[in-house]
Amino acid sequence: MVTLIDTLQRKPSELRHPEKQNRPESVVLKKPDWLRVKAPGSGEYNATKDIVRSKGLHTVCEEAACPNIGECWSQKQATLMIMGDTCTRACAFCNVKTGLPQPLDPEEPGKVGLAVSQMALNHVVITSVDRDDVADGGAAHFAEVVRQIRLQAPKTTIEILTPDFLRKDGAAAVMIDAKPDVFNHNLETVPRLYLKIRPGARYFHSLRLLQMVKERDPEQFTKSGIMVGLGETKEEVMQVMDDMRSAGVDFITIGQYLQPTRKHAAIDRFVTPEEFKAYEAIARAKGFLMVSSSPLTRSSHHAGDDFARLKAAREAQLRR
Repeated sequence: MVTLIDTLQRKPSELRHPEKQNRPESVVLKKPDWLRVKAPGSGEYNATKDIVRSKGLHTVCEEAACPNIGECWSQKQATLMIMGDTCTRACAFCNVKTGLPQPLDPEEPGKVGLAVSQMALNHVVITSVDRDDVADGGAAHFAEVVRQIRLQAPKTTIEILTPDFLRKDGAAAVMIDAKPDVFNHNLETVPRLYLKIRPGARYFHSLRLLQMVKERDPEQFTKSGIMVGLGETKEEVMQVMDDMRSAGVDFITIGQYLQPTRKHAAIDRFVTPEEFKAYEAIARAKGFLMVSSSPLTRSSHHAGDDFARLKAAREAQLRR
């Protein structure tokens, strides 16, 4: 469940999003029944929480206030977030803390590899904050995390959810050559809304990053996602689908945007489950190998199961 945070009562030094404090507060829409989830608290949830805490790791599950945290952690699934807990971007939709990050921890790749091994994960998702303050955007550090997982947990398949590495020449090649099993980079929204929702990014740069993966290593699966409910039109979503397919994206995720605080971008509307089913049908008709389209869909939700289905879909396609 996403909690709306009252940021007005905090000291400036404690604010997660100081850049948003002068923005007007938006009206909070009441969630429909299909978006209500159980509060976390199972034994398995607490066990996963203890492992994450004991290793000093960050997860996007917590930092981004993901509504699926109770389900995923109860199944001992977590998306690890590397390179710190502070992002150099200030996207209007994201709950990850913004500001000036600490230097990269050179011991982090080994710690992550060990944690993945000890958790005995079949599939792991690794994501990160944006690190515009680092010369290569953190690409070499991120790639070393992948290598350490391969070394310490060789049976674990790896999915990466990367930043865009905007204006970081050569960074994309470093990440592609690390050879993750799935290369995920989210477009997040339609081009028209970028300046409002994702002002530090560029739509066609992100699209080109996904295309480069297929050009450099056609065997890598590529994945990308968007949020809906931000004011986009159905036609714009369909155009993003076409753009993704032109870039060779294998797997698309479409989920409902949920507002982290009253200072973040307002929800335009709640998209109905029936509309999500329609988007799924359209995406499959456009040729995606895998589609996840539902109100609670998130990039790494059910990632392990989805990876197995993704491989099966490619094998079925090759047999035709």
